[in-house]
Amino acid sequence: MTPEAQAFIVFSAGMLLLMGIGLNMAFALVLTGAGMAWTLDFWDTQLLAQNLVAGVDSFPLLAVPFFILAGELMNSGGISRRIIDMAQAWVGHIRGGLGFVAIGAAVLMASMSGSALADTAALATILLPMMKRQGYPMHTSAGLIASGGIIAPIIPPSMPFVIYGVTTNTSISSLFLSGIVPGLIMGIGLIVAWKLQLRDMDLPQGKKLPLIERLHATRKAFWAMLMPLIIIGGMKTGIFTPTEAAVVAAFYALVVALVIHREMKLIEIHEVLVRAAKTTAVVMFLCAGAQVASYMITLADLPTVLTGWLGPLVESPRVLMAVMMVTLVLIGTALDLTPTILIFAPVMLPIAVKAGIDPVYFGLMFVLNGAIGLITPPVGTVLNVVAGVGRLSMHQVIKGVNPFLVTYLIILTAFVLFPEIVTAPVAWMR
Repeated sequence: MTPEAQAFIVFSAGMLLLMGIGLNMAFALVLTGAGMAWTLDFWDTQLLAQNLVAGVDSFPLLAVPFFILAGELMNSGGISRRIIDMAQAWVGHIRGGLGFVAIGAAVLMASMSGSALADTAALATILLPMMKRQGYPMHTSAGLIASGGIIAPIIPPSMPFVIYGVTTNTSISSLFLSGIVPGLIMGIGLIVAWKLQLRDMDLPQGKKLPLIERLHATRKAFWAMLMPLIIIGGMKTGIFTPTEAAVVAAFYALVVALVIHREMKLIEIHEVLVRAAKTTAVVMFLCAGAQVASYMITLADLPTVLTGWLGPLVESPRVLMAVMMVTLVLIGTALDLTPTILIFAPVMLPIAVKAGIDPVYFGLMFVLNGAIGLITPPVGTVLNVVAGVGRLSMHQVIKGVNPFLVTYLIILTAFVLFPEIVTAPVAWMR
């Protein structure tokens, strides 16, 4: 058996074993990388340390802590609540209106924070108690909110796109542009699925607010609505890079929270910074560990090995794409989004490029698969957030999310069959 094949076995078996015993993912990545180095007769502690540092020593990765901070400031400074209030003012009176509010708010908030967990927590905290009071089925409501939360990694600004772009050396600006139309399609898909769910619900119709109150709610959300325009507009016109856009987003959210909305006091900034720092530390440690494994994967030339196995499919890009997507769906049931990107994107992208698949399109599909994994058991990180906030059992949330999960799988299939849905808007917006 060749050293490369042995390294592949060490990587695969090592990851399964270490995850199976519950070891932290970052430590698992470092240990499997070290095991591959030993197998390849490339053991050097100094090299391992250098790769750990190189995993986080990246200017584009600076976007991650600032987008995380922007999300925390949005939730603490009343920005998220104003978006939900505006959506409720316009569509809350419709039968099942709170569901439409959740979808609209999810799409709007996705264009600001880029974090599925932060958006889901904000939506669930505000909307689930309101849905419960109005007699909405809790399992379906929780499933809808969880499904809406995973639009955040798709619509820019998106932290997973930043991590994917850094990991695979793909244009982050192009990845951002690729997520706009698919994210909106996901929102439309949720609307259709929610309307179908409403047929089996006996819900009262709310009171329609006067136009003046709707406009008042919209005016209160004006500064929140301006945030995505500044971020996307600034990047599109070349005023700032995606990394600089993250800094602008965090600074803008801070000014709005402190000066305009005045819902956050100076003393509360410390708590916000601590929460953002803790989340950042987790993500960055994962990036550091993944760099060790990724370096050894490159030395072992695993992409070439996998290309040999998938050789016949390289001539059929759509078939290859379908096989990769099915594989990623299965991986997504066991891994969170960030580890999936860090481990598998550098391996799969070269195979996709060899088959003639556009790297930006592949990046969008990769992140979309990983996002769907956030609402797929047994890991289902977003499901855990909703269950915790709503004090529901995981079984209830899984039951409620299933119809929306099917909707996303249909959308994913459409993107595989018709990649122009993704690539054409990107070409036009460039």
